[in-house]
Parts: sequence; C-alpha cells; structure tokens
Amino acid sequence: MIEVRIHGRGGQGNVVAAYLLATAAFETGRHCQAFPSFGAERRGAPVTAFVRIADHPIRRRCQVATPAFLVVQDAGLLHIPATLDGLIAGGGILVNSPRTSAELTQEYARPMTALPATALAQDILGRPVPNVALLSAFLALTGLMPAEALVKALAHRFKGDVLDRNTRLIEAVTHHVAAGAWKEIAHA
Repeated sequence: MIEVRIHGRGGQGNVVAAYLLATAAFETGRHCQAFPSFGAERRGAPVTAFVRIADHPIRRRCQVATPAFLVVQDAGLLHIPATLDGLIAGGGILVNSPRTSAELTQEYARPMTALPATALAQDILGRPVPNVALLSAFLALTGLMPAEALVKALAHRFKGDVLDRNTRLIEAVTHHVAAGAWKEIAHA
C-alpha cells in the first residue's frame, strides 16, 4: 500500500488533489482512499489531506502517519516541523516552490524535489492553483499510474476549456521532473 500526505493551505486545492489522486488510482483498477483533516475552515489555514492506494482492499481508516510521499503545496509549511514528520526512510518530498531542488535539500537537510507549480498553473490555467501540476509531477516521479488516469479523473470534474487547459498543464509538468526518479520507493 502506498500512503501519501498532502500539505497545503485552504484554497490551494489540497482536498481536491487527494480526491483526484484517488480517482486516478481507481481509474487504473486500484483500491484507494482519500480524506482531509483541517481545523479552522478558512482560506489560508493549514490543510492536510491523505491518500492510500493499494492493489487490495484497504481496511485502515486512520490518518496517514508514516507516508511514503509528501506533497507540499505551500513551501512555507516546511517551517512547521510536523509537516515532515513520519516520512518513511528514503521517502519522497515534492514541494511547490520557485526555488531549486538543491536549495531546498540543502536548507532542510532532506532530499526534496521542487516544482514551480503555482507559476505553471498561473501561466496555463490562468489561476494560481498548484494541485494538478503537483499531481502530474508526482505521477511522473513515481510511475504509479499513467498521466491519462489523472486526465480521466479531471474529466469527472471538468469539461471543455478547463479540462483542456488542465491537460496541457499535465503535459507541461512532465518536462520539469525526472520521470521515474521515485519508482523504487513507489514499487517497494
């Protein structure tokens, strides 16, 4: 079973990201769970969402305490110690940041992969919502499922121009990350 924890702020699409990732997994015939955890329901407040993906029924119903992967939609949350807590040894951390992976890795003394997801989303979608860009990068890094599964998941929520722009965003992101870099972690 693969466990993913998504950290961000209200308004960045954290909960939607979790549901999209789970729906993409479902589209490939896998079992999945997605659910959020948040305190004050307001824009900008920290939000955490959880995703589990497995080839068998998932019976666990608790929050994800020891994820294999972290997706951080707001790099400012890296200053909160709990954000990185519990990550399994050798796990992957994907961060929405205009900084380089090397800069983040050096500052936090943990390997991190940076992606300027907000800037990419603003350029292609016309909105600064990083979730789809980060999910596309996550799928490229892990090889857990094809990008087409994410497009199918998006098609359940969007149509027309919005779906077309999100599809272009998914394609654009693949040039920004090392495809398959986390494949060993994802298939361990």
